[in-house]
Amino acid sequence: MGTQPPDHAPPEAPSFPPFAPTSGALARWCAERWGDADFVVLGDERLTYVDADQQSAALAKGLLAVGVGKGTRVGLLAPNGPDWVVAWLAATRIGALVPLLNTYSKARELGRALRHADVSHLLTARSYLGNDYLDRLEEAVPGLAGQAPERALLASHPYLRAVWALGDGAGRGWAGTVDELVARGASVPDEVLAGAEEEVRPSDPMIMVFSSGSTADPKAVVHTHGATVRHAHNLNQRRDLGPDDVVYTPMPLFWVGGLSFSLIAAMHAGARIVFEERFDPAATLALLERERVTQVLGWPHMGKALADHPDWARRDLSSIRAGAATALPTPDQRQPPGLRATSLGMTETLGPHTFERDVPLPADKEGSFGRPVPGVEHRIVDPDTGTDVAPGQVGEVWVRGYSLMAGIYKRERREVFTADGWYRTGDAGRFDADGHLFFAGRLGDTIKSSGMNVTPLEVESLLEEQPEVAMAIVTGLDHPERGQDVVAAVALQPGAAVDGEELRARLRDELASYKVPRHVAVFASAADLPQLDSGKVDRRGVGRILAERFGGTTPREERS
Repeated sequence: MGTQPPDHAPPEAPSFPPFAPTSGALARWCAERWGDADFVVLGDERLTYVDADQQSAALAKGLLAVGVGKGTRVGLLAPNGPDWVVAWLAATRIGALVPLLNTYSKARELGRALRHADVSHLLTARSYLGNDYLDRLEEAVPGLAGQAPERALLASHPYLRAVWALGDGAGRGWAGTVDELVARGASVPDEVLAGAEEEVRPSDPMIMVFSSGSTADPKAVVHTHGATVRHAHNLNQRRDLGPDDVVYTPMPLFWVGGLSFSLIAAMHAGARIVFEERFDPAATLALLERERVTQVLGWPHMGKALADHPDWARRDLSSIRAGAATALPTPDQRQPPGLRATSLGMTETLGPHTFERDVPLPADKEGSFGRPVPGVEHRIVDPDTGTDVAPGQVGEVWVRGYSLMAGIYKRERREVFTADGWYRTGDAGRFDADGHLFFAGRLGDTIKSSGMNVTPLEVESLLEEQPEVAMAIVTGLDHPERGQDVVAAVALQPGAAVDGEELRARLRDELASYKVPRHVAVFASAADLPQLDSGKVDRRGVGRILAERFGGTTPREERS
C-alpha cells in the first residue's frame, strides 16, 4: 500500500549521493571535494574538511588500537564543536555504533542511558558550561572512581570498560585522554584502517539517538549509515544550501535536527557550520554578523529572542538570506507563518518525512507541513482499527521508507513496526488533494517544549519518588513562543507539606532543565483532584485546572 497523497501524480524519486553512503566515505568525499574550506567553527577553533577527515582517521586508528571495531558501542558525550564532529566520524567510520548522549542529562539520566545503550567505550568532554562531566560520571556510574583505566568491571554498567576525555587531561585514574588514543593509533598501519572502513556497509548501524522515554526504559532509536548519509543529501535537493553558505545552529548534534538537518546537510553542500558554547541573543547576534552567516536553523523561540533583542536593529545581518521555516525571521519571511510550508519529522525518520521548498504558499495551503519527502510513503489510518480513513479525513500518520529507523534498541521488530514495515508515528493529520500534509496534533501525551520532547511519565515518576508526594500528573500547556510548557499537579501524602518551588528545585538536580515543570500546583490529597465516575483522577480535569491557574490551554483539551 502506498502513499495517500494523490494517486494522479507519480511519486518523485529520491536523490542519493554519488558514493557508498557510509560516514567514512562521506568524510573522504568531503575532503576531496571541499578541501581546505572551513567546515566547523567554534569560537577561535576552525576545522576544515581535510582536517575532519585526517583527524578522525587518526582517532579511528587509536580506537582500533584499544579494541574498538564493528558494532562496539562507543558513547559520545560532548557539546557541539570540532571535537564532537571528529569523535563521531572516527568511531562510526570503523563501524562502531555510537550512542549520542545528551549533555543536558543529569547523573541519574546519564547513568540510565549508558547502561541501556551497553556503552563499552565512552568519549566525553571534560567539562562544559561549568558542568564537570567526570564528576557527573562518577555519580552516574557507582564504583567508577575505583576502577583501573581501560579495565572497568561494574555490576551497574557491565559492558563499560574505558572512558576517554576530550580536551585537557582527564585528571582521574580511571579515565584516559583522547590525545593518548591518537598517540596509540600511530602504530596502526593505514592499511588496517582502510580494511576496517571497507567492511563498514550502508546497512550497518551508525548512531543511537535518544528520544523521549520513561524512567525505566529510555527510547534509543538506531539509524544505519545508509539512512543517515542519504537523508540529508535527499533533503538538500529541496533546500537552498551550497558551498558559499555559512550555517548557524544552536540545535544539539546529539539530536537529529542538529546532526542530520544541519551538520550532515552542510557536509553534502560544502557549507561552513558555526556553533557557539551557549545561545545568548546579544552574543549570538554578534556572531551572526562576524561570521557573515547566511542561514540560521533553530527553534521558533530562539528566532523570536533574536528578533526582539535591542541589538537586532544595529547588527549587519544582511548576509542572512534563508533558513528553515522555524529559523530566524529574515525580511522576506515576515509574513503570516502559516503561509510558509514547514515540515513534519521525528527522531525515528531522521527529521523531516514531509518537506516543502521554502516558498510562499497560496491561501488554500495555509498551515501546510509540506509534501512527502521523495522515497518516503505515508498512510492515514484510523488509530483504533488500522484501516485507511477517507481521503481528506484526519487519522494517524503512518510512515515507511529509506530514512525510517532500523529499529528501537532492545525492542523486538514486532513491537515497533507493522508486519509490512509501517511505523505508527502517533501524529494525527490529513493530506489534501495536492499531497500537502496538515498536522492535527499528537495522539499521545508527549510534550514538546522549546523544540524538545518531554515524556510526562518520566517527570511524574520522579515527582512521585519525593517522600511528600502521593500522586503526580504532568501535562503541557500551550505557549506562544515555546510551543508548550511542562506543568504539574501533585497530591500530597497524609500530613505532608511541601511547596511547588521546593519540588522544582529537587527535580533540577535530577532532570535536564527543559523537563523540569515551570509550574507545580500542590493539592493536599488526591481527593482534592477532579474525579471520574469510575473513581479515577480526571486527567483532563486536572489539565483544565492547571490551564486556569497558570494560563494557556492543554493540547489534550484542544483535541477533545
